[in-house]
Amino acid sequence: MQVERGIDLVYGGGSVGLMGLVSRTVHNGGGHVLGIVPKAVLPRELIGDTPGELKDVSGMHQRKAEMARNSDAFIALPGGYGTLEELLEVITWAQLGIHNKPVGLLNVDGYYDSLLSFVDKAVEEGFVTPAARHIVVAARTPHDLLAKLEDYVPVHDAASPKLTWEMDQIIKSSSDTNNNISSYFSR
Repeated sequence: MQVERGIDLVYGGGSVGLMGLVSRTVHNGGGHVLGIVPKAVLPRELIGDTPGELKDVSGMHQRKAEMARNSDAFIALPGGYGTLEELLEVITWAQLGIHNKPVGLLNVDGYYDSLLSFVDKAVEEGFVTPAARHIVVAARTPHDLLAKLEDYVPVHDAASPKLTWEMDQIIKSSSDTNNNISSYFSR
């Protein structure tokens, strides 16, 4: 589906699992593939043969910033802790107004149903605004998810700060482990 629509891929650079399969499919179909990998995991024995372009970065924070900078949308396939951490960070960035890009969940066989219920409960309890709930779109098939992502229109919460993304701050702070996440953003 991604190849047929001419959609390129920006991802974490691994060659195994679902993302390994997706990256090979996009690359073999003629799409551009950009893998962004922290230097610590760059040795070939950890990521195998990665198709397309491979960019090494200093650490995980810079990896996520580069992936976000090079992406038009975000899609989470079923995954584990790393997927969840990256997903929640791009949702938070959208909530803060750092980007207006859609965030999609490929909810295969209801994999993300519990997470979506959690977010709905957070809205019900007042921890997440209804506007912020709109950040996440989900679908059970790639076709339906891509259609929703293409139709996505951001809904802004008037109370949310509008922050800008300072790439030089992100890169600087990713090399300084004493900085906290607040150094990524500026008003």
